[in-house]
Amino acid sequence: MLDSGPVVTTRSLSAGDADWRRHGTDIPVCQAAQRRASNGPVPGGTYGDEVDEYSIKTSTEVAEAVRTGRPVVALESTIVSHGLPRPDNLKVAQEIEQTVRDAGAVPATIGMVGGQLIVGLNEPQLTHLATADGVAKLSVRDLAVAAASGADGATTVAATAAVAARAGIPVFATGGLGGVHRAAAESFDESADLTALASTPVTVVCAGVKSILDVGATLERLETLGVPVVGYGTRRFPGFYLSDSGYDLDWSVGSPEDVARIMRARAGHGVSDAGLIVANPLPADEQLDPQLHDRVLSEGLAGLAREQITGKSVTPYLLAHFHAATEGRSLAVNVRIILRNAALAAAVAVAYARP
Repeated sequence: MLDSGPVVTTRSLSAGDADWRRHGTDIPVCQAAQRRASNGPVPGGTYGDEVDEYSIKTSTEVAEAVRTGRPVVALESTIVSHGLPRPDNLKVAQEIEQTVRDAGAVPATIGMVGGQLIVGLNEPQLTHLATADGVAKLSVRDLAVAAASGADGATTVAATAAVAARAGIPVFATGGLGGVHRAAAESFDESADLTALASTPVTVVCAGVKSILDVGATLERLETLGVPVVGYGTRRFPGFYLSDSGYDLDWSVGSPEDVARIMRARAGHGVSDAGLIVANPLPADEQLDPQLHDRVLSEGLAGLAREQITGKSVTPYLLAHFHAATEGRSLAVNVRIILRNAALAAAVAVAYARP
């Protein structure tokens, strides 16, 4: 039975300890970490004690699917903890997994519970990340520190892609990618999603880059990093809430089989370890109204400057602003995006798994 949430205590660091303080606070030690240290199970977990303490834990279903070559789709958990409001977050996460199953693939939602990095969260673990307070947002750089502290955490695109590749899962579905922020010339604020995809051979199905970012600069950066971007049924790069960001693409594909052939060609060449971005736009009649989008975005950017919000807090702030200012319409679009991407990713995984 999953605990309702971690009971957090703290310990003081001795002079001989590594300085693990973050933002001037001591590293948290939660009950799950204490249980693990005494060989106890992670709440809600079904994983054997023979696995090393900090090994990635893979659910039986996902591990068996990977072993036998069945199609698997990796899913991020930040949409559960940070991307959608409660209680919609858990409901949508369950719908995403069911969409993948309905298309013939196995869903593998990735996240961290009590310091254990898990590929294939079960229902109690998914519910915990959706309802617990203080769930950390984990990029690649945060994984080891969060694990050592016994934290609960949701993985970003960068972390999910990296863990999926490590687990042998070649396809990943998400809503929109992170990218270069609009004030990057002064702040150097750029999502780790980009550099992670430059060295992670995972195919990411998305609705382009979040429109709150500098889309043009992000595409330039992806080109520099050697990450290919193909439009699904389009030569125009989508803008997350919008079907068209205004930027052209060099390549497009028309079917999941086309994507699978690109994946096989990349693997066969052995030249690049970069990922592949499949940009899947919403139909024009399902996008957010462009005029409403532009007005709300301008208001949100002004709010960022006024409240001096930076770093990891930027995207959650703007998404929350969109939700409030559009009276929930942006949330409905966001849900359509991720469900469509999950279905396409599953179709790609099925095509790639065929002999």
